[in-house]
Amino acid sequence: MCTNGVNTAQLEMMIDQVDDHIKLERRHVHNLAHTAADAGFATVGEKLHAAQHLLDEVRAALDEAKDAMEDDAADATGFTVSLV
Repeated sequence: MCTNGVNTAQLEMMIDQVDDHIKLERRHVHNLAHTAADAGFATVGEKLHAAQHLLDEVRAALDEAKDAMEDDAADATGFTVSLV
């Protein structure tokens, strides 16, 4: 479905692709944090865990964007295209 010239299904799919990428990177950061901490690099482990939590926030924001897309599409009033 298109709303105001935007294919909303494609937009949702692209948000899902970004979320999948972030999910993978979060897993890598999580594993690195444990590797660093287990090797005695406590501060590095803490920083990587902090980065992991930031990636969790990114994923939450992407979910919010998908939820907002439905509301924005419902509120869209249409548009006019003019040849210039």
